[in-house]
Amino acid sequence: MPQQTTAEQRTASSRDTEPHLARSLSNRHIQLLAIGGAIGTGLFMGSGKTISVAGPSVIFVYMIIGFMLFFVMRAMGQLLLSNLSYKSFSDFAGDLLGPWAGFFTGWTYWFCWVVTGVADVIAIAGYAEELWPGIQLWVPGIATIIILLLLNLPTVKAFGETEFWFALIKIVAIVALIAVGLVMIFTGFQSNAGAASFSNLWSHGGLFPKEFMGFVAGFQIAVFAFVGIELVGTAAAETKNPEHNLPRAINAIPLRVMLFYVGALIILMSVTPWTGFKAGQSPFIAMFSLAGLGMAATVVNLVVLTSAMSSANSGIYSTSRMVYGLANDGDAPKLFGRLSSRKVPQNALFLSCVLLLAGVALLYAGKDVGVAFDMVTTVSAVCFMFVWSIILASYLVFRKRRPELHAASTFKMPGGVPMVWVVFAFFAFLIWALTTQPDTLVALLVTPLWFAVLAAAFAVVRRTPLHQARVAEWKAMADAETAAAGSRRSRRSGASRSDAPSDPARLEATLPQIRGLNDGPSLT
Repeated sequence: MPQQTTAEQRTASSRDTEPHLARSLSNRHIQLLAIGGAIGTGLFMGSGKTISVAGPSVIFVYMIIGFMLFFVMRAMGQLLLSNLSYKSFSDFAGDLLGPWAGFFTGWTYWFCWVVTGVADVIAIAGYAEELWPGIQLWVPGIATIIILLLLNLPTVKAFGETEFWFALIKIVAIVALIAVGLVMIFTGFQSNAGAASFSNLWSHGGLFPKEFMGFVAGFQIAVFAFVGIELVGTAAAETKNPEHNLPRAINAIPLRVMLFYVGALIILMSVTPWTGFKAGQSPFIAMFSLAGLGMAATVVNLVVLTSAMSSANSGIYSTSRMVYGLANDGDAPKLFGRLSSRKVPQNALFLSCVLLLAGVALLYAGKDVGVAFDMVTTVSAVCFMFVWSIILASYLVFRKRRPELHAASTFKMPGGVPMVWVVFAFFAFLIWALTTQPDTLVALLVTPLWFAVLAAAFAVVRRTPLHQARVAEWKAMADAETAAAGSRRSRRSGASRSDAPSDPARLEATLPQIRGLNDGPSLT
């Protein structure tokens, strides 16, 4: 029986004539989109605090996080390529775990990027104030939101092109930092902190100067630098030749982590000992200023601002596509399921941009931009961990219910099921790490409020005829797949499965009747 998803089972006749998302993102767009997702605001703005709390051990922090998330990405890639009708990981979560998972994953991912966008607006306002002292913080905040809207309203190709150049600017900045830093190291550059040398990595208290708890504290801030790494999964429905382009983008993640995170941090802490870094200051700007390249430092400030714009731009793209998919599944108002004549979900775009105004409000709610940034990034990191966990849970169910598709996959997740549990254990460690510091603990305790709101909304949605029909269909298909998988296992062991709990052929005959229920009213 061919595998189908809830996304394929939308039968409202009015949707047949509506435009669909276009596969307009080429290989270069996807490759740079993946790099842009891997190089977030956390690297440019948060690495100063990460270095100050963990010392040189922060190098291992970034390596470990990147290593673990690589397996999440491989699991996501295998699932997306198992059925090209999946438009994002929200689709396969709903298909494999049940409609509830599609609802919680889709809305939580939307919330993740709204919160991340708020953090980016805060960061942009902070850097704009450094470039133009005395500027009112709301001015760059509002300007950012308007620019993002204008960048995303045309076509998805316009978004891909914009993000391509944003990511390229970030790459050039990091490569330039590494090149300048190497010159300073090999020429024995002198500063108030001493000579630039690789020995600075271990000559100021060793690689773990703040011992184990300092090492743990590094994970709290560093994990936010990786949010958006799964962005290529959101773009799957608009990617040309996904069988070729998605694996290439995902497989390059370890190299990107080693170059852009580990390489840059090694250079930074070799030029200036880790004791010279502090929270709230970008180490990138500090290093160019130290080298006497005043203009370069200003340019890097602009690059850091561009990085935050890139992250926010990705967030606007992700949230609009996720709400679009939720609306088409009946999990969001139908208003957000409409596309413009240019195949862009403009109503969903407007919603996300309006909510980014919360970032402007937060600029005036606290005394310190850095404190506001830390709070929202912690909330975002926890919610992203939920989404990453759902991806791994979907993979476990996929292995159990669809063993033939797993066996036929040409892009299998390395390590299989045991590696999934290793990553789950790592996520548990990250949650514990967030409880060890007062500021991140407060944000961690606030995060469950989002899931409480989501549960209340789901209690309403699950009563609609459309959702009840989707649940009935999902249960029927899950039973059939589980029975078929059990029959195959029994046949392989020589046992008889004449008492299989359900008959796939009979189920196939009844599915049209179940799907007919989907013509009932949806959310309005």
